[in-house]
Amino acid sequence: MQKTLAPRLIPALLAVAFAGGAHASGFALQNQNGAGTGYAFAGSAAVAEDASTVWFNPAGMTYLPMGHNFSFAGSVIQRSLKYNEQATTPYLGQPGIFPVGGSSEGGGASLIPALYWSYAISPALRVGLGISGPYGSETEYGNNYAGRFAAYYTKIDTIDINPSIAYKFNDIVSVGFGVNYAKTEVELKSAAPVLVPTGLLPPRPTVRPVGETNAVVDGDDSTWGWNIGAMFQFTPATRVGVTYRSTLDNTLGGNLKAGGVSTGITAKLEQPDTASIALSQKVGENLEILADATWTGWSSVKALTGKTSAGVTAVNLDFNYEDTWRFGLGGKYQLNPAWSLRAGIAYDQTPVPNDQARTLTVPDNDRFWLSFGARWQLNKAASLDMGYAHIFMDDSRINRAVTSPTSGALLQTVNGNVETSINIFSAQLNYNWQ
Repeated sequence: MQKTLAPRLIPALLAVAFAGGAHASGFALQNQNGAGTGYAFAGSAAVAEDASTVWFNPAGMTYLPMGHNFSFAGSVIQRSLKYNEQATTPYLGQPGIFPVGGSSEGGGASLIPALYWSYAISPALRVGLGISGPYGSETEYGNNYAGRFAAYYTKIDTIDINPSIAYKFNDIVSVGFGVNYAKTEVELKSAAPVLVPTGLLPPRPTVRPVGETNAVVDGDDSTWGWNIGAMFQFTPATRVGVTYRSTLDNTLGGNLKAGGVSTGITAKLEQPDTASIALSQKVGENLEILADATWTGWSSVKALTGKTSAGVTAVNLDFNYEDTWRFGLGGKYQLNPAWSLRAGIAYDQTPVPNDQARTLTVPDNDRFWLSFGARWQLNKAASLDMGYAHIFMDDSRINRAVTSPTSGALLQTVNGNVETSINIFSAQLNYNWQ
């Protein structure tokens, strides 16, 4: 008799959509430049010290020197995940065919590059372009651990192209606007049950499991969004920035391949919108205090619905994410004409409401940033930023029920916890050409 694959494979595309960087809440990626790492990205919407303001607040372009301003950035994110198995049940309740397996370690290192350019058409009018990676991560567990039917390998790469324009109305008010074109590619590998038909009579065929194989999912999508920002220079020492970035509506489309079978699948994903208010306050001649509060509308991610190429709903995965806040506090100190020192802390909430909603692909939890960095002014036109951040995260408890997409029957309960360690190393070269 011909072997078949269970419908459980279809959720794979949806799971990979949540395989983004674990260094920001949910599946977001904070590191859109290298300079901000040194002060935990505190007050980024009010900093406006280089061309990367195109991403954080396009109004900041009006504060840059005349001519062309370039910023070339790269961040290496080293992430270690250790899954500790506790009480996971066998898949389909059959330990002889699908053994639970043990603990496993995952993670890996990811390079997040970014390029920004801004040009002064006039002292009041600026244009700019940003190319960065809002999402970028690679995670690989062992292929025999307890959660292998969810995923043991995930990878996501996103390129965001962000042309922008800014105008300075007067010495106090500047505004900016940008559009975003985002291209995302994903890949997932997971275990999949192999089922053998045991009967073909109505009301439906019956099957029995005989083993497992590997499944590979790849998919991609491109979409558009927009962002807007404003800066207010209330006094020579006090600047406030506000910014908003829209949602990104994705329809991820791709293929599932396993056991010689290939199936077209699609899944809708609405990446959340964000809003931030930030402060830059100079204290004396050498010290600048930075602070911000950033809201992310994660409640847009309640469930993901996957469909086959025939338009049949194959899965509905509940996540029930909640809106979150991020609070940052940092500072920059001008040590001498050549060197500026930076430091910062930040608290970042998780959108995951409870242990039942947490997934292995993103075992997210509340996190705390501790950052250090420096800027070296190489000459009048060029500077180099360097930064390091360590992210502290509580162990993430997982008690996730895996259910059938068709009948709702319980297939497995994944029960364990994940220990996470994250280090970020960043560098950024800035150049002004007049």
